[in-house]
Amino acid sequence: MSLLRSDVIIKQGYMVKRSQNKKVYTIVNFKRRWFVLTKRHLIYYDEENEAKRKEKGRIELERVHTVEAAQTFFSKEEVGFEGEFYPFLVGYHQDEDYTLFLLALRDVDRVYWILAIKKVCAYNNNIRSYFHPAPWNGRRWYCCKKTAKLSEGCRECDNWISGRSSSPSSDSENLSNKENFNSAQSSPIMPGGGVAPGTPSVKQKEDQSTPRIKTVVALYNYKAIESGDLSLEKNLEYEIIDDSQKHWWKVRDSKGNVGFIPSNYVKEKELLGLQQFDWYVNDMSRQRSESLLKHEDKEGCFVVRNSSTKGLYTLSLYTKIPHPHVKHYHIKKNAKGEFFLSEKHCCNSIPELINYHKHNSGGLASRLKTSPCDRPAPATAGLSHDKWEIDHSELMLLDELGSGQFGVVRRGKWRGTTDVAVKMMKEGTMSEDDFIEEAKVMTKLQHPNLVQLYGVCSKNRPIFIVTEYMRHGSLLNYLRRHEQSLSTNQGLLLDMCIQVCKGMAYLERHNYIHRDLAARNCLVGHENIVKVADFGLARYVLDDQYTSSGGSKFPIKWAPPEVLNYTRFSSKSDVWAYGVLMWEVFTCGKMPYGRMKNSEVVERVQKGIILDKPKACFKEVYDVMKKCWSPQPENRPSFRALKDTLMNVSQGILVD
Repeated sequence: MSLLRSDVIIKQGYMVKRSQNKKVYTIVNFKRRWFVLTKRHLIYYDEENEAKRKEKGRIELERVHTVEAAQTFFSKEEVGFEGEFYPFLVGYHQDEDYTLFLLALRDVDRVYWILAIKKVCAYNNNIRSYFHPAPWNGRRWYCCKKTAKLSEGCRECDNWISGRSSSPSSDSENLSNKENFNSAQSSPIMPGGGVAPGTPSVKQKEDQSTPRIKTVVALYNYKAIESGDLSLEKNLEYEIIDDSQKHWWKVRDSKGNVGFIPSNYVKEKELLGLQQFDWYVNDMSRQRSESLLKHEDKEGCFVVRNSSTKGLYTLSLYTKIPHPHVKHYHIKKNAKGEFFLSEKHCCNSIPELINYHKHNSGGLASRLKTSPCDRPAPATAGLSHDKWEIDHSELMLLDELGSGQFGVVRRGKWRGTTDVAVKMMKEGTMSEDDFIEEAKVMTKLQHPNLVQLYGVCSKNRPIFIVTEYMRHGSLLNYLRRHEQSLSTNQGLLLDMCIQVCKGMAYLERHNYIHRDLAARNCLVGHENIVKVADFGLARYVLDDQYTSSGGSKFPIKWAPPEVLNYTRFSSKSDVWAYGVLMWEVFTCGKMPYGRMKNSEVVERVQKGIILDKPKACFKEVYDVMKKCWSPQPENRPSFRALKDTLMNVSQGILVD
C-alpha cells in the first residue's frame, strides 16, 4: 500500500518498533523503521528513501484509542541497538485490541510524536481513560500483573480534551509547524511523572514546574572519604540532585544527607533490569565466564551474561559431571514474552527462570546453586569528586611491582583503603609541567578496558602518578607466565585482543593517540580483564630507551613506516602497533622480529615484510593482523571497525 497524494505528511522519522506478536508463536523482536504520520494513517517502512522504501504496516488513526508514554519494560540488550530509547504506545482497535510499542530515539521526539498523534486523533469516539503502560505477556500484564487480558488499564490516561481546537482539519494540517508543538495545550505525562518540555500543565502554571525526580540504585558499596562525597550502600535507593557531570553525581540518601557519588556505581531505577542480581555479569565473554567459573570450582556455579547475539542472554553453568567443564545455554523467549531454557519450563522473567532452576535442574547439567563471589567495584574517575592532585602523605607505599622507562612502580594504599599503583617518576625522564596539565584531563577518561588514572602527586619530587591497581601485572608477563595453559585456549587469547581493541576504540573516539601500544603496556586484573595503560605518556618522555637509527624516540618494533620515516603518529600508527600486540598475544609473549637489531627491523618494515603467522593462530585472526600492517595508513581499519571484525571472527570460530 502506498501513501495517497491526498495524505499530508504531518511528521516522519526513525523509531524502533516492538513486534506486536498478533500470532501466538512468534518471537518478540525490535526493528528500526521509518514512520510517517498523515491525517489518516500511521505508516511504517523499512527504508527512509521514498523511492526504495517498502511499506511494512499501517494503522488507521480513526481506530486509535490510546497514545501514552510507556514504561521501560525492556533492556537495551533485548532491543539490540545502541543508544537511549524513550518508549510510548499507540493502542488501536481492529478486529481486537492491539498495542503498538514504539521507542523514540530522544525524549523530545517522544513528546512530539505523542502530541502529533493525539491531535490527529483528538475527535475519535473510542478514546479511553485508562491504559496498561507495558505489554501483555500471554499470561498477565507486565505493569500491574493482572491476569485478565481485557482488564481495565492500571494507569489513568492524560486528558486529550485540552488538545482539541475548533477545527479538526486545521489542527492536523498545521501540526507540521514547530510553533504548534511548542504552543500545544496538552501535556503528556512522561515515565516517572515528568511533563513534556515546552508543554506546561495547569498545575505547572500555578506552581512553576517541579523537575522529575530521578531515583538510582547502588550496585556497589562506596565509602566516602573526602568531605562533600556521600557513601553508598549496595541495593539502596538515592535521589539524583545533579547529574550534569559525567562521572560524579550529587545525590540525596533516605536520611537527607547530600554528597557526590561515582556515577558508575549506580543505575537508574527504571533501567536497573538484571544488574541488581549478583549472577548477572553483563558483557562478560564466553571465555572469561569459563575462566571465572572454573576458578570458583563449585558444582552448579553459574552466571548469566549477554549473548554474542544481540538481544539474547546466555546461562553459563559449571559442572563436574562427568568431568569439570562449563556448559552454555541460550535463554530463549517465546511469543508470549516468557523466558525458557527448556520449553517445558517457561517463566515470566529471567529472575523467575533462575529461581525455578535453583530448585529444579529441568534438563540442565546441574541445578543452579551459587554465583561467583562478589566482584570488585569498578574504578572511579579520580579518587573523589574533582580531585586529581593527591597528597604524598595520603599514600602508603608497599611492595615493588616492577620498573620501566619512567621509574619504579609500587603497589600502594590511598588513605589506607583504596588499592592503587604508584609510578615514581625518575627526574629528567619526562616533561613534567606539560604532563601535569594533561593529567587533569586524563582522569576524566573512563572505560572498562582502560587503566584508570586517579591523579598525580606533583607538589614534591619525584612526581608520583597514581593509577588503578591491576593484580596480575603486565599482559606481557602474564602471557609468558601462563603460556602452557593459554597457548591451547585460542578463545581466551582472542578475547584479550578484543578487550584491548575496545579500550583503544574509546581512546580513538576521544582523539587520544597512545604512541606506545604493546603487551608490556597493558595490564591484567581479576576475571582475566585486560586494560590499556600508559596511554598518552609517550609524548612526554625525555629519556632515550627507544631510539631509531635517526635518533627519534619510539618503540621501533611496534612502529609503522610513516613513524619510522617521518615520525608521524596517529590513531592509524596505533592500529599498526595493535597488530603487533595481537602477534605478541598469540605467541604468548614472544619478542617481535626475534633478536633482530632495530636497523634490521626498520629495513624489513620499509620493504613491506611483515611478521609471520603465529603457529597456533587462526587464519581469520592473522588476516586481521595483516589489515593492521597495511603500508598506507589510510588503508588500515579504525579501532571501531577492528572491534566489529574481531567480534565477528570470534562468533565464527567459537559457538556461543
